[in-house]
Amino acid sequence: MEQGYQVLVVDDDPDIRELITDYLATHGYRVTGVDCADAMRAALASQIPDVVLLDIGLPGEDGLSLGRYLREHHDLAVIMVSGAGESVDRIIGLEVGADDYLTKPFDPRELLARIKSVLRRYQRHPSADTSAAPSSGTSRRMAFGQCLLDLDSRELLGAQGEPIPLTAAEFDLLQVFAERPNRTLSRDQLLGLTQNREWDPYDRSIDIRIARLRKKIEANPDKPRTIKTVRGVGYLFVPGKS
Repeated sequence: MEQGYQVLVVDDDPDIRELITDYLATHGYRVTGVDCADAMRAALASQIPDVVLLDIGLPGEDGLSLGRYLREHHDLAVIMVSGAGESVDRIIGLEVGADDYLTKPFDPRELLARIKSVLRRYQRHPSADTSAAPSSGTSRRMAFGQCLLDLDSRELLGAQGEPIPLTAAEFDLLQVFAERPNRTLSRDQLLGLTQNREWDPYDRSIDIRIARLRKKIEANPDKPRTIKTVRGVGYLFVPGKS
């Protein structure tokens, strides 16, 4: 049984909401179901969930728009759900910030497995608890292009010291690079080090996350100098300012 993780289901189909709610509740999750964008925002104002299951084909403001909103305003796991099943939908969903993508109709057991997977990615490391950290007055920081990554506070700081929003998955990826500078890492290595799951040769989530990170840390994301592509192999982190 799960330890009371909160799940927000955003889907305009009442049968789907009921199915997901009943199934996840039997596995110890606390589930709230809503049917539209306004109801989602109202639910977020009341309580921030651990995971949002977000249907793309919502009436009015669709799931892709809401996915962008969630990624810009909250650090939580997002699983996109769609009945389309087209590969382009999956790619767009990941590009707007989703952590995973599921196609209807789906087996509830697969949904549960995906929720567990994204929750593992969002678990905070013990060092994130500053009350238990030693008060040495120092922190581990590394330059990433125009930015500075603080490994102790799990923050990315801009050129003027301003905080730049990072998802937990994006921080984990930067931490992997920070601990392995000037070393080419393949996609399967990065997936294994950041997500603790088996390598899928069709999984492009690492490429999409790196594209998003480049927009945050590179002076020119189209010509990256900090996280470089090593064609046919993977990616290479070059420390220092760009």
